Amino acid sequence: MTDRTDVLIVGAGPTGLTLAVELARRGIAHRVVERAAAPSAGSKGKGLQPRTQEIFDDLGIIDRVLAGTTPYPPIRVRIGRLPVYQGRMHRPAAASDEVPYPMVRMHPQWRTEAVLRERLAELGGEVEHGVELTGFAQDAEGVTARLGTGATLRAGYLVAADGGRSTVRKALGVGFTGETREEERMALGDVRVEGLDREHIHAWVRPGRGMVALYPMAGTDCFQFMAPLRPGATPDLTSAGFQRLFAERSMLRSAHGVRITELLWSSLYRVNIRLADAYRAGRVLLAGDAAHVHSPAGGQGLNTGVQDAYNLGWKLARALTGGPASLLDTYEEERRPVAARVLGLSTDLHDRKSYKRDEETYQLQVGYRGGSLARAGGERVPDGPLRLADGSRARMFDLLRGPHFTLLSPDPAPRVPGGPEVRAYAPAEPYGGVRHTLVRPDGHVGIATDSAAELAGYLTLV
Repeated sequence: MTDRTDVLIVGAGPTGLTLAVELARRGIAHRVVERAAAPSAGSKGKGLQPRTQEIFDDLGIIDRVLAGTTPYPPIRVRIGRLPVYQGRMHRPAAASDEVPYPMVRMHPQWRTEAVLRERLAELGGEVEHGVELTGFAQDAEGVTARLGTGATLRAGYLVAADGGRSTVRKALGVGFTGETREEERMALGDVRVEGLDREHIHAWVRPGRGMVALYPMAGTDCFQFMAPLRPGATPDLTSAGFQRLFAERSMLRSAHGVRITELLWSSLYRVNIRLADAYRAGRVLLAGDAAHVHSPAGGQGLNTGVQDAYNLGWKLARALTGGPASLLDTYEEERRPVAARVLGLSTDLHDRKSYKRDEETYQLQVGYRGGSLARAGGERVPDGPLRLADGSRARMFDLLRGPHFTLLSPDPAPRVPGGPEVRAYAPAEPYGGVRHTLVRPDGHVGIATDSAAELAGYLTLV
């Protein structure tokens, strides 16, 4: 017997989980399968950009996320015990009406995934751990997937969120253009440390030997250990190996009171800079690391994957509930150029070995202007107070929160057969200086126009 669902998501990292939450809150039947037997325990991607925090606000998890985060503390660099530099990666900023989450927040990836799994469970979904996709075939009507359990599953669409080594992408034969810098590797791990304060990122540089850094993970008693490896070096990812790397590069003796006491998780990281040649092949779509992999500089990878899912989720839901199937073509149209720009940014930061971050990495400037769904729009809608025609006041993000389209107009939402859910609000003054502003479910302007006919025409596209 073949089970059926609307969407099969392969991979339960931040991208797959965000997509599952997006589908679950729209009532779209889905399955999430994850080859690993249990959730990952590693800190991995640890920085949540301001735009990602806005997405988590919409998904109803921002309070839980912020409760376990801190802004990045100052970085303190030493040679041995001699301090040589102290500064911040991110310029401190206060929340404003337009940007309620102005700072990158440190949040270990395992906890980000845990919060998303919790939200998914609240919406009636779950992750099937220890279930591997062993093969699939697609036709004009859907995808037939074979699972490691022996079961066969029929889905309307399959989304590959299975990482940089995506088996789905490889099975499709989609190219992954770019480079793997085998000589640029890093020992990465989560460790417990004695003798260090948690108010700083601690880094040591030993000329001729290399660098080691310890990042205090917010809400835990652990540090993330990072140490670039010299070309040709054989990594020892055991507790003893991490202790040797630390002692060699920090030049601190045990008498100085700093000691790694426990290794909780470890990984060998290679710098990969790659972009999938296509994001869609029929009824199979790629998202997150399956579509793009980055250097760690700038903290762009996890965040770009979350935005992929945020863009794709509402489009899949519409395609499955009466919207045009061609809507899914706009996923690659909008998201692949973003990934290409972000890859260039993170690679440049990596090559320059720059620790500084600014608005360019916060992803608040990401937009889709000029695309087929954003001919007169595309930009992110900022938060802020809004006075309505009936005299009441509201905050923009409160109006946008949820899976609907939002219309800011003195006129009621036009009725379009089979069209999406639109919630209309009449501002006291024209928003943005035009009569009708339609905001997509992902918080970007779909169309801004004075023409009711143009507005109605746009709604036939979505």
